[in-house]
Amino acid sequence: MSEFDAFAGNYQDLVSDSVRITGDSSEYFARYKAAYIARELESVEKLLDYGCGVGLLSLHLKSQLPETQIDGFDLSKDSLQRVDHSLRLQGVFTADPKELAKDYGIIVIANVLHHVRPEGRQKLIRQITTRLAPKGRLVIFEHNPINPLTQWAVSQCPFDDDAVLLPVREMEAYLRGSELQVLRRDYVVFFPRWLRWFRSLENRLRWLPLGAQYVVVAGHRMNHVRNRRHLKGSGNPSVVKV
Repeated sequence: MSEFDAFAGNYQDLVSDSVRITGDSSEYFARYKAAYIARELESVEKLLDYGCGVGLLSLHLKSQLPETQIDGFDLSKDSLQRVDHSLRLQGVFTADPKELAKDYGIIVIANVLHHVRPEGRQKLIRQITTRLAPKGRLVIFEHNPINPLTQWAVSQCPFDDDAVLLPVREMEAYLRGSELQVLRRDYVVFFPRWLRWFRSLENRLRWLPLGAQYVVVAGHRMNHVRNRRHLKGSGNPSVVKV
């Protein structure tokens, strides 16, 4: 993914332009993801933003989880150079996996895997899982391929030319293949800005497979009972029964 060096300088503008039909910017979607994590998962000591890019999501995660150390990994060194200085002061942002810890309470992979060739996805998730603490959770956000606005946004984004979107069942198969237990599956981002009055309903629609994106939360299989206790609101119907 080091080809993202070419887009590092105007990454946020390119994302915002590709989602202009929603009326929102890249900031909105990063803030949305960070708020989801802070709301649905318990706080942890260390969190890894895998595929952090220029650090937009990391910055919102730090705002939502001020006591958590936020680390970031990305292959694009030009992108890493644009990560906010305040983030660098509190954590590690690197293109060298050797500099990462192996005991992250949460690892977030946000809209990264659709850039990975399908034949390499299973191996990548297995590698990332080795950096998860025994009771840690892997949180994956991805575009929902059956949402027409998502399809349009991907077609408009210049660095999504190589994108191969993943249906949620494919994602869950990779997680099971990595000896992870799927703990939660939610569909998110239902209403564009011009329908923002309905956004208060989104938490009730997480079961509906029409959201622009989906999020899957997983943990080590041997700890799946304990991990479920570390999900806030585990009585929600979107929690996968195991």
